[in-house]
Amino acid sequence: MELTNIGVIKQLFEQHGFSFTKSLGQNFLINPAVCPKIAEMGGAKPGVCALEIGTGVGVLTKELAMRCDKVVAVEIDTSLKPILSETLAEFDNVEIVFADVMQTDLAALLAEKAAGMEVVVCANLPYYITSPVIMRVLESRLPVSAMTVMVQKEAADRICARPGTRDCGAISCAVSYYSEPKLLFKVGRGSFMPSPNVDSAVIRLDVKPLSDRSAEWERLMFRIIRAAFSQRRKQIANPLSGELHIPKAELSELMQSCGIKPTARAEELTLEDFARLTDCVALKLTQKSW
Repeated sequence: MELTNIGVIKQLFEQHGFSFTKSLGQNFLINPAVCPKIAEMGGAKPGVCALEIGTGVGVLTKELAMRCDKVVAVEIDTSLKPILSETLAEFDNVEIVFADVMQTDLAALLAEKAAGMEVVVCANLPYYITSPVIMRVLESRLPVSAMTVMVQKEAADRICARPGTRDCGAISCAVSYYSEPKLLFKVGRGSFMPSPNVDSAVIRLDVKPLSDRSAEWERLMFRIIRAAFSQRRKQIANPLSGELHIPKAELSELMQSCGIKPTARAEELTLEDFARLTDCVALKLTQKSW
Protein backbone atom coordinates (compact mmCIF):
# COMPACT_ATOMS: atom_id res chain seq x y z
CA MET A 1 0.00 0.00 0.00
CA GLU A 2 1.56 3.30 -1.12
CA LEU A 3 0.75 5.60 1.77
CA THR A 4 2.05 8.73 0.04
CA ASN A 5 -0.33 8.30 -2.89
CA ILE A 6 -3.12 10.87 -2.66
CA GLY A 7 -5.65 8.48 -4.18
CA VAL A 8 -4.82 5.75 -1.66
CA ILE A 9 -5.00 8.20 1.25
CA LYS A 10 -8.38 9.58 0.13
CA GLN A 11 -9.73 6.07 -0.31
CA LEU A 12 -8.59 5.15 3.22
CA PHE A 13 -10.25 8.25 4.61
CA GLU A 14 -13.52 7.57 2.82
CA GLN A 15 -13.50 3.89 3.76
CA HIS A 16 -13.04 4.63 7.45
CA GLY A 17 -15.01 7.88 7.62
CA PHE A 18 -11.98 9.89 8.66
CA SER A 19 -11.95 13.69 8.59
CA PHE A 20 -9.18 16.12 9.49
CA THR A 21 -9.15 17.59 12.98
CA LYS A 22 -8.08 21.20 12.51
CA SER A 23 -7.07 21.65 16.17
CA LEU A 24 -4.48 18.85 15.81
CA GLY A 25 -2.67 20.57 12.93
CA GLN A 26 -2.88 17.45 10.75
CA ASN A 27 -0.93 17.55 7.48
CA PHE A 28 -0.16 14.15 5.95
CA LEU A 29 3.00 13.53 3.92
CA ILE A 30 2.58 12.73 0.24
CA ASN A 31 6.25 13.06 -0.77
CA PRO A 32 7.59 9.48 -0.90
CA ALA A 33 11.23 10.56 -0.51
CA VAL A 34 10.89 12.24 2.89
CA CYS A 35 10.13 9.48 5.41
CA PRO A 36 12.85 7.07 4.25
CA LYS A 37 15.36 9.90 4.72
CA ILE A 38 14.01 10.72 8.20
CA ALA A 39 14.26 7.06 9.22
CA GLU A 40 17.77 6.59 7.84
CA MET A 41 19.17 9.88 9.12
CA GLY A 42 17.33 9.47 12.42
CA GLY A 43 19.24 6.32 13.35
CA ALA A 44 16.62 3.67 12.59
CA LYS A 45 18.45 0.33 12.40
CA PRO A 46 18.48 -3.20 13.86
CA GLY A 47 18.75 -3.28 17.65
CA VAL A 48 17.00 0.08 17.99
CA CYS A 49 13.56 1.01 19.31
CA ALA A 50 12.02 4.04 17.65
CA LEU A 51 9.66 6.21 19.66
CA GLU A 52 7.41 7.96 17.17
CA ILE A 53 5.30 10.91 18.20
CA GLY A 54 2.23 11.21 15.98
CA THR A 55 1.66 8.54 13.33
CA GLY A 56 -0.59 10.13 10.74
CA VAL A 57 -1.61 7.26 8.48
CA GLY A 58 1.62 5.43 9.27
CA VAL A 59 3.96 6.65 6.51
CA LEU A 60 6.95 7.23 8.80
CA THR A 61 5.86 4.41 11.12
CA LYS A 62 6.19 1.95 8.24
CA GLU A 63 9.71 3.14 7.36
CA LEU A 64 10.79 2.87 10.98
CA ALA A 65 9.28 -0.61 11.33
CA MET A 66 11.19 -1.80 8.27
CA ARG A 67 14.50 -0.77 9.87
CA CYS A 68 14.10 -1.01 13.65
CA ASP A 69 13.54 -3.98 15.92
CA LYS A 70 10.63 -2.17 17.53
CA VAL A 71 8.48 0.93 17.08
CA VAL A 72 6.44 2.47 19.89
CA ALA A 73 4.20 5.24 18.60
CA VAL A 74 2.15 7.73 20.61
CA GLU A 75 -0.85 9.07 18.68
CA ILE A 76 -3.52 11.37 20.10
CA ASP A 77 -6.19 10.88 17.40
CA THR A 78 -8.15 7.69 18.15
CA SER A 79 -10.09 8.05 14.89
CA LEU A 80 -6.91 6.90 13.12
CA LYS A 81 -7.06 3.50 14.87
CA PRO A 82 -8.89 1.57 12.09
CA ILE A 83 -6.72 3.17 9.41
CA LEU A 84 -3.50 2.24 11.19
CA SER A 85 -4.76 -1.29 11.79
CA GLU A 86 -4.94 -1.61 8.02
CA THR A 87 -1.83 0.32 6.92
CA LEU A 88 0.47 -1.35 9.47
CA ALA A 89 -1.09 -4.83 9.43
CA GLU A 90 2.06 -6.45 8.03
CA PHE A 91 4.26 -5.32 10.95
CA ASP A 92 4.32 -7.20 14.24
CA ASN A 93 7.00 -4.94 15.73
CA VAL A 94 4.79 -1.85 16.00
CA GLU A 95 2.84 -0.88 19.10
CA ILE A 96 0.64 2.20 19.06
CA VAL A 97 -0.36 3.94 22.27
CA PHE A 98 -3.34 6.22 21.76
CA ALA A 99 -2.65 9.07 24.15
CA ASP A 100 -1.61 12.71 24.40
CA VAL A 101 2.20 12.74 24.42
CA MET A 102 2.15 15.80 26.70
CA GLN A 103 0.21 13.79 29.29
CA THR A 104 2.11 10.52 28.88
CA ASP A 105 4.82 9.27 31.24
CA LEU A 106 7.36 8.65 28.49
CA ALA A 107 10.04 7.38 30.88
CA ALA A 108 7.69 4.68 32.18
CA LEU A 109 6.56 3.86 28.65
CA LEU A 110 10.13 3.31 27.43
CA ALA A 111 11.08 1.37 30.57
CA GLU A 112 8.21 -1.01 29.81
CA LYS A 113 8.46 -1.22 26.01
CA ALA A 114 12.14 -0.63 25.22
CA ALA A 115 14.13 -1.91 28.18
CA GLY A 116 17.76 -2.53 27.26
CA MET A 117 17.41 -1.07 23.75
CA GLU A 118 18.90 2.02 22.17
CA VAL A 119 16.07 4.48 21.63
CA VAL A 120 15.70 7.16 18.96
CA VAL A 121 12.78 9.58 18.63
CA CYS A 122 11.31 10.38 15.22
CA ALA A 123 8.33 12.59 14.50
CA ASN A 124 6.51 14.83 12.08
CA LEU A 125 5.37 17.40 14.62
CA PRO A 126 2.35 19.67 14.22
CA TYR A 127 3.60 23.25 14.21
CA TYR A 128 1.57 24.37 17.22
CA ILE A 129 3.19 21.84 19.56
CA THR A 130 6.78 21.71 18.24
CA SER A 131 8.64 23.38 21.12
CA PRO A 132 6.59 21.81 23.95
CA VAL A 133 7.14 18.27 22.62
CA ILE A 134 10.86 18.77 21.98
CA MET A 135 11.42 20.24 25.42
CA ARG A 136 9.32 17.55 27.10
CA VAL A 137 11.52 14.85 25.59
CA LEU A 138 14.76 16.65 26.42
CA GLU A 139 13.82 17.80 29.92
CA SER A 140 12.53 14.36 30.85
CA ARG A 141 16.07 13.01 30.44
CA LEU A 142 14.75 9.99 28.58
CA PRO A 143 17.21 7.24 27.58
CA VAL A 144 17.24 8.59 24.03
CA SER A 145 20.33 8.94 21.82
CA ALA A 146 18.83 11.23 19.19
CA MET A 147 15.64 13.04 18.25
CA THR A 148 14.88 13.60 14.55
CA VAL A 149 11.82 15.70 13.83
CA MET A 150 10.18 17.59 11.00
CA VAL A 151 9.07 21.07 11.99
CA GLN A 152 8.19 24.39 10.40
CA LYS A 153 11.28 25.79 8.61
CA GLU A 154 11.21 28.96 10.70
CA ALA A 155 11.11 26.89 13.90
CA ALA A 156 13.98 24.73 12.62
CA ASP A 157 16.14 27.80 12.05
CA ARG A 158 15.36 29.10 15.53
CA ILE A 159 15.93 25.76 17.26
CA CYS A 160 19.26 25.18 15.49
CA ALA A 161 20.57 28.74 15.97
CA ARG A 162 23.75 28.82 18.03
CA PRO A 163 23.65 30.69 21.36
CA GLY A 164 25.52 33.96 20.97
CA THR A 165 24.21 34.58 17.43
CA ARG A 166 21.54 36.97 16.22
CA ASP A 167 18.96 34.27 15.41
CA CYS A 168 19.26 32.68 18.85
CA GLY A 169 16.31 32.60 21.24
CA ALA A 170 15.42 30.96 24.54
CA ILE A 171 14.51 27.70 22.76
CA SER A 172 17.89 27.70 20.98
CA CYS A 173 19.71 27.89 24.32
CA ALA A 174 17.55 25.20 25.91
CA VAL A 175 17.99 22.79 23.00
CA SER A 176 21.76 23.43 22.88
CA TYR A 177 22.03 22.73 26.60
CA TYR A 178 20.54 19.25 26.22
CA SER A 179 21.69 18.33 22.70
CA GLU A 180 23.70 19.08 19.57
CA PRO A 181 21.16 20.35 17.00
CA LYS A 182 21.62 20.05 13.25
CA LEU A 183 19.41 21.00 10.31
CA LEU A 184 19.31 17.97 7.96
CA PHE A 185 17.17 18.98 4.96
CA LYS A 186 14.25 21.14 3.87
CA VAL A 187 10.78 19.90 2.92
CA GLY A 188 8.57 22.01 0.64
CA ARG A 189 4.94 22.75 1.51
CA GLY A 190 3.80 20.76 -1.52
CA SER A 191 4.95 17.58 0.23
CA PHE A 192 1.82 17.57 2.39
CA MET A 193 -1.94 17.08 2.14
CA PRO A 194 -3.50 19.47 2.88
CA SER A 195 -0.66 21.79 1.90
CA PRO A 196 0.33 24.18 4.72
CA ASN A 197 1.22 27.82 4.11
CA VAL A 198 4.84 27.34 5.15
CA ASP A 199 7.80 25.12 4.31
CA SER A 200 9.23 22.56 6.71
CA ALA A 201 12.63 21.19 7.63
CA VAL A 202 13.96 18.07 9.31
CA ILE A 203 16.33 18.54 12.24
CA ARG A 204 18.28 16.08 14.36
CA LEU A 205 19.13 16.63 18.01
CA ASP A 206 21.92 14.39 19.29
CA VAL A 207 21.33 14.15 23.02
CA LYS A 208 24.27 15.06 25.27
CA PRO A 209 25.31 12.97 28.30
CA LEU A 210 23.54 13.85 31.54
CA SER A 211 24.82 17.00 33.21
CA ASP A 212 26.06 16.86 36.79
CA ARG A 213 24.24 20.12 37.52
CA SER A 214 21.36 19.99 39.99
CA ALA A 215 17.74 20.32 38.87
CA GLU A 216 17.50 23.52 40.93
CA TRP A 217 20.48 25.03 39.12
CA GLU A 218 19.03 24.13 35.72
CA ARG A 219 15.68 25.66 36.62
CA LEU A 220 17.44 28.88 37.64
CA MET A 221 19.47 29.01 34.43
CA PHE A 222 16.40 28.57 32.23
CA ARG A 223 14.57 31.15 34.31
CA ILE A 224 17.42 33.57 33.58
CA ILE A 225 17.46 32.66 29.89
CA ARG A 226 13.70 33.11 29.49
CA ALA A 227 13.80 36.47 31.26
CA ALA A 228 16.76 37.65 29.17
CA PHE A 229 15.02 36.83 25.89
CA SER A 230 11.64 38.17 27.01
CA GLN A 231 12.91 41.63 26.12
CA ARG A 232 15.60 40.70 23.64
CA ARG A 233 16.07 44.25 22.33
CA LYS A 234 16.94 45.51 25.81
CA GLN A 235 20.14 45.15 27.79
CA ILE A 236 19.67 42.00 29.87
CA ALA A 237 20.28 43.79 33.18
CA ASN A 238 16.80 45.33 32.82
CA PRO A 239 14.61 42.20 32.58
CA LEU A 240 16.87 40.15 34.87
CA SER A 241 16.70 42.74 37.64
CA GLY A 242 12.93 42.47 37.70
CA GLU A 243 12.83 38.69 37.37
CA LEU A 244 15.43 38.00 40.06
CA HIS A 245 14.40 40.86 42.39
CA ILE A 246 17.96 42.11 42.47
CA PRO A 247 18.51 45.90 42.20
CA LYS A 248 19.92 46.80 38.80
CA ALA A 249 23.11 48.30 40.25
CA GLU A 250 23.82 45.11 42.21
CA LEU A 251 23.03 42.94 39.24
CA SER A 252 25.32 44.98 36.98
CA GLU A 253 28.11 44.50 39.48
CA LEU A 254 27.36 40.79 39.66
CA MET A 255 27.44 40.47 35.87
CA GLN A 256 30.77 42.24 35.65
CA SER A 257 32.22 39.89 38.29
CA CYS A 258 31.53 36.92 35.99
CA GLY A 259 32.82 38.61 32.86
CA ILE A 260 29.53 39.70 31.30
CA LYS A 261 28.84 43.28 30.24
CA PRO A 262 25.71 44.72 31.90
CA THR A 263 24.99 46.38 28.52
CA ALA A 264 24.90 43.04 26.70
CA ARG A 265 21.75 41.77 25.02
CA ALA A 266 20.52 38.20 25.32
CA GLU A 267 21.51 37.21 21.79
CA GLU A 268 25.14 38.15 22.53
CA LEU A 269 25.52 35.58 25.33
CA THR A 270 26.76 32.05 24.75
CA LEU A 271 25.50 29.09 26.76
CA GLU A 272 28.74 29.24 28.76
CA ASP A 273 27.99 32.91 29.57
CA PHE A 274 24.54 32.00 30.87
CA ALA A 275 26.05 29.18 32.95
CA ARG A 276 28.59 31.53 34.57
CA LEU A 277 25.87 34.06 35.26
CA THR A 278 23.72 31.34 36.83
CA ASP A 279 26.60 30.34 39.10
CA CYS A 280 26.96 33.95 40.29
CA VAL A 281 23.21 34.47 40.77
CA ALA A 282 22.84 31.12 42.57
CA LEU A 283 25.55 32.14 45.01
CA LYS A 284 23.81 35.43 45.72
CA LEU A 285 20.43 33.75 46.16
CA THR A 286 21.75 30.97 48.39
CA GLN A 287 19.68 32.14 51.32
CA LYS A 288 16.59 32.73 49.23
CA SER A 289 14.00 30.49 47.60
CA TRP A 290 14.40 30.19 43.85
